[in-house]
Amino acid sequence: MLEVALRHRFPGFALEARFAAPMPGVTAVFGPSGCGKSTLLSAVAGLLRPEEGRVVLDGTVLLDTEARLVLPPERRRCGVVFQDARLFPHLSVETNLRYGLRRAPRGAEGPALEEVVALLGIGHLLHRRPAALSGGERQRVALGRALLSRPRLMLMDEPLAALDAPRRAEVLPYLARVRDRLRLPILLVTHALDEVDRLADHLVLMEAGRVLAAGPIETLAARTDLPLLASRRDAGALLACTVLGHDPLRGLTRLRFEGGELRVPLREEAPGTALRIRVRARDISVSTEEPRGLSVQNVLPAVLEAIDPAAPHEAMLRLRVGQAVLLARITGDAVARLGLRPGQRLWALVKSVAFAGPGA
Repeated sequence: MLEVALRHRFPGFALEARFAAPMPGVTAVFGPSGCGKSTLLSAVAGLLRPEEGRVVLDGTVLLDTEARLVLPPERRRCGVVFQDARLFPHLSVETNLRYGLRRAPRGAEGPALEEVVALLGIGHLLHRRPAALSGGERQRVALGRALLSRPRLMLMDEPLAALDAPRRAEVLPYLARVRDRLRLPILLVTHALDEVDRLADHLVLMEAGRVLAAGPIETLAARTDLPLLASRRDAGALLACTVLGHDPLRGLTRLRFEGGELRVPLREEAPGTALRIRVRARDISVSTEEPRGLSVQNVLPAVLEAIDPAAPHEAMLRLRVGQAVLLARITGDAVARLGLRPGQRLWALVKSVAFAGPGA
């Protein structure tokens, strides 16, 4: 468990954050720019000494201002990856990586150089200098250097924010590999919801220096009382799924989730693979009668649990589909016209093509 409680004031801004995150796994600190995410990360890393605070990592106290205990950064065993790679420009990729190894505590367990190079796909880059690397390659090397310091906790401060869309798409799978194979706890600062969806197990939602909510990502994604998430145009439920099979002739993949099955555009993952998909509220329509003769592939029996206000002239429906929860954004006129009320049985309609493309 990572336990964080911090209080620090700057002119015109105050950070008051408290949360606990499970280990291992990825905890995403999510919120708009300027809300205090990077300040929080700096305090955990020991790069900022807060006025008041306590940070405990798996039972080891890193910071306790009341007890006047402040471990220096080098003793906290945190591997830090910044938005800019911060590689030594005069050293080769291999020498940059070996610098991380030299900073590892004697006897500390962790991946070897060869394992990290293979994991991040950077073997062909070892003799290059940072100036000869793309932005995505530099970030992979920076990640490798941090891993080779044998950290107990990885801290990532918007590691993909400076990359364009193709480079972000290049690096994201490597971050997922690190999560899955090394099982290190990771604290990830980001304002990109697709990174949260792809990587995070736990979410800390921040605004104006405060933690609005913290918990499992699927639970928070389905809440309609958090405007920072629910008011986004890409708001929606996050579903844990398993690949059931593929139909290449039809261009479809079948996914199982707690509420039944979904048909989505053809995917590459093998049957049995666990994955997570976002079902955007804007992509769901509802019917009060079982629809027939539609092009829509996904027609799911549902129970309307709640109707909450959304944007002007809109409403957010909370739908129970089996054990899963979906959100549907519809007009206020549709609520009145259909006579919708909590407890009503409905059908939720989701087009397969809604799951195609970036952010789907």
